[in-house]
Amino acid sequence: MEYGGAQWGTGGQAELGRWVDVAQSGDGDGPDDAPSAAPRRPTRFLGTHHPRLDDKGRLFLPAKFRDQLADGLVITPGQERCLYVFPDADFDRIFSQLREASVLNRPNRDYQRMFMAKASAEVPDKQGRVIVNAELRAYAGLTKDCVVLGAGSRVEVWDSAAWEQYSAAQEGPFAELSEEVLQPLL
Repeated sequence: MEYGGAQWGTGGQAELGRWVDVAQSGDGDGPDDAPSAAPRRPTRFLGTHHPRLDDKGRLFLPAKFRDQLADGLVITPGQERCLYVFPDADFDRIFSQLREASVLNRPNRDYQRMFMAKASAEVPDKQGRVIVNAELRAYAGLTKDCVVLGAGSRVEVWDSAAWEQYSAAQEGPFAELSEEVLQPLL
């Protein structure tokens, strides 16, 4: 199995294969499972933005993302040395599924440790800024100039130079994969 570029052996595949499929529905036993007037729209982040980190390690969230992240968010290490930013509710679903993975399986333990140990729960201030702690900034190589992009169900934060290099390297493969990936969807 592959998730975000990380390869998993057959031992971890059965346990972690489903955690990335974040379920929107409940088990039918709780008060949150009652039908509502309007179904909750899935989280959707789109676009590329170029904020800067201030001297205190704070990042301005793009205005388009602030409403979805206003109640809290979790910043985690991502793949390819970027950071992932999840709304609290989405992270809670990921966490619930990770908790169900067997700790007797080494790839599960390894991934959980790295993912959770570096995670940081934050609440944006009134100006839409969040603190990116020093450990996460170092992991992603963040300096002043950043790129914040919507990656569908999550936000990613990249060092500007690292994003330019990654993006340039992915242009060819993106064009080549478009037919394979999009054909079943269109």
